[in-house]
Amino acid sequence: MFKNIGIFVKEKTYQAIDYNALDSLIATLARHAPNLFIDETSDYQNSLIKRVPNCDFTSKIDLIIVFGGDGTLLSSTRKYLEFNIPLLGINMGRVGFLTDINTQNFDSVIQDILINNNYEIEERNLVSASFLDKIVYGLNEIVIHSGGYTQLMRYRLNVNNKVVYEQRSDGLIIATPTGSTAYALSAGGPIIHPSVDVWTILPMLPQSMSSRPFVISSKEKVDIQLLKGPFKEAKICADGQEDISVPYMESIKISKMEKSLKLVHPKNNDFFEACREKLGWSLDISMTNK
Repeated sequence: MFKNIGIFVKEKTYQAIDYNALDSLIATLARHAPNLFIDETSDYQNSLIKRVPNCDFTSKIDLIIVFGGDGTLLSSTRKYLEFNIPLLGINMGRVGFLTDINTQNFDSVIQDILINNNYEIEERNLVSASFLDKIVYGLNEIVIHSGGYTQLMRYRLNVNNKVVYEQRSDGLIIATPTGSTAYALSAGGPIIHPSVDVWTILPMLPQSMSSRPFVISSKEKVDIQLLKGPFKEAKICADGQEDISVPYMESIKISKMEKSLKLVHPKNNDFFEACREKLGWSLDISMTNK
């Protein structure tokens, strides 16, 4: 049962959320959960929420409620993953596969979770990449790319010490099931149910016409050898964060993180309903041209 609730809010950016709407949601939340806390480094202020230092924030709370979009939830994951605190996402963004609770049914969902204990906790795996003396990880994906638009790089992909292929493309995406509905989807990858423990390996704009994405177990040993590119170094990026330079003739090892992300969902949460809603699967095609 969740008693002490942490609040994580999208920082002020060019796509700021509606703070009047957020204040209203916080007022609703406070009626069901009086012990609300926020990291004092946050921009958001509300008299119903106690501001505390980071060390107190992570030690006091047993649930973080994230207000924003999927990008906001990714930010909270990067900040608090090591503390093993479950997250509940409230969608104040656009698509929202991770922040799957909309503001219209916020009150009933919060009562269900906080008062009736009617929820489930889902664990999402993360993918990590190790190279040189660095390790980066992503909830959605690891992207290795040439560092330039329409610039091909050459690399060799190995799985379990066996060569899969050597090819030229703008880069390579290694996506988790969570990431299959994010950047990898835009690049033509398949949608993977989040309960399946796999990775999608997806070349970005490959030169070969026969190149296709494929899916493997996340238990496999994956190694990418960077061979040649248009610049002195290639780039690696996790979840759309900053690009990190990697020299050619270097190997990047891909593995599953030991830690996983814990997401809280209402018990009636339905991944396929989310797909229908977010991707327009339920649209009547005959009506779209009218």
